[in-house]
Amino acid sequence: MSASQTSDVPTLLVKIFGKDRPGITAGLFDTLAAYSVDVVDIEQVVTRGRMVLCALVTPPSAGLEGDLRATVHSWAESMKMQAEIISGLGDNRPRGLGRSLVTVLGHPLTAESTAAIAARITKAGGNIDRIFRLAKYPVTAVEFAVSGVETEPLRTALVTHAATFGVDIAVVAAGLHRRAQRLVVMDVDSTLIQDEVIELFAAHAGCEDEVAEVTAAAMRGELDFEQSLHARVALLAGLDASVVDKVRSEVRLTPGARTLIRTLKRLGYQVGVVSGGFTQVTDDLKDRLGLDFAQANTLEIVDGKLTGKVTGEIVDRAGKARLLRRFAAEAGVPLAQTVAIGDGANDLDMLNAAGLGVAFNAKPVVRQAAHTAVNVPFLDTVLYLLGVTREEVEAADTHDED
Repeated sequence: MSASQTSDVPTLLVKIFGKDRPGITAGLFDTLAAYSVDVVDIEQVVTRGRMVLCALVTPPSAGLEGDLRATVHSWAESMKMQAEIISGLGDNRPRGLGRSLVTVLGHPLTAESTAAIAARITKAGGNIDRIFRLAKYPVTAVEFAVSGVETEPLRTALVTHAATFGVDIAVVAAGLHRRAQRLVVMDVDSTLIQDEVIELFAAHAGCEDEVAEVTAAAMRGELDFEQSLHARVALLAGLDASVVDKVRSEVRLTPGARTLIRTLKRLGYQVGVVSGGFTQVTDDLKDRLGLDFAQANTLEIVDGKLTGKVTGEIVDRAGKARLLRRFAAEAGVPLAQTVAIGDGANDLDMLNAAGLGVAFNAKPVVRQAAHTAVNVPFLDTVLYLLGVTREEVEAADTHDED
C-alpha cells in the first residue's frame, strides 16, 4: 500500500508515560493484543527514570474502540502510569528530502545554545525528526536527525555559528554509510599527542625556544612548511642518536587517544597517522597503539649522530592529503568514507580531502576551513561525531579487559 493510500487509514496513537520499570512495554502490547490491532509504529524514550512509550496502531473491530480505551486506561492505572489515546488518520507525515545527522558537543550543553541550534535548523528549512543523546561525559553529545534541507546548506548554517552557540557541531548526510567501514587518519603533533616532537628534540639540543618560534609560525601558515622543517632540523645537528629513545619516553598521548583508537579498531575501522614530525617517533606509536598506517619525515642519522637533515619524501601539507588518498586506496575505503583529524595549517589539504575533516583544538584558520571543529581536550569525543555512543565506547573497553 502506498503512502498516499495509507494517509487516510484510521489509526490510534496510544501514549503511556510515567516511572519506568521492567514489563511496561510487554504489558501494553499484551493489553492491545486482545483487540487484534496491528502495530504501525513504536517509539520509546526514557529520561531520568521517566518513560514515554508511544504506539501507533490500527483501530480494533467496529464497536470495540471504547472498550480498548477503557482497558488501556485501567491497565495503565494499575501500573501507576498515565495513558492518552488519540484518534487520527495515517502514519507519520513523510520526511522531507535531504536527511542529515547533526551532532552537537557541549561542555556544558546549555538550554540557550540548544534553542539557538533548533532555531537555526528551522530557519534553514529543516525539521527535527528525532533527538538522541550519545554521551553525557566527558561532554554532553546529542544527535539531531534532520530532514527537509540538504546537508551542505545545513552544515553552512550551523557550523559557521558553532562558536557563537558555545558548542561544537558536525553535520553529515544520513544513510547506511554512517556505519560502513571507515579509515581515520590523524595528525600527530598536538593532535594524537600533546607535544610537538621537534620541540622535544630541541630541548635536548638547547634550542627549544628558537624551534618553537619557527614551529608556531609554520602552523599559522606564515612560513613554507618544508623550509621551516629544514631550518628546525638543522638545529639538531650533532645530537647523539640515543636521544630518540629519550624523546619517545617523553611523548604524552592526548587524553582519550587510546580510547579513540581502541574503539575504532573494535568497530572494524582502520586507523593511521601522518606527521610532519619523524618516523623515529611515529613508528613507535604505530607499534604501541596498533595503527594500520603511519608516515612521517625521517631524521638522518650517521655514525650515531643526527646530521641535521631529513631523508626521503617530505611529508608537508600536500603530502598529508596525498598520503590520505594512498591509505584509503590501500584500505579499500572510498575517500568519502575517510575521516581526517588535525590542528595546523599543514593539515588543511588533508582535512578538505577527507569525507569528514575535524579540526581538533585547532588554529583559527583551520577551524574556519574544516568541516567541523572539536574544542574540548578529549580526542575520543571524535567518536560521537561518528555516531558512536558512550555505552559503545565502554563496551569496547570492557571487551578489551576480558
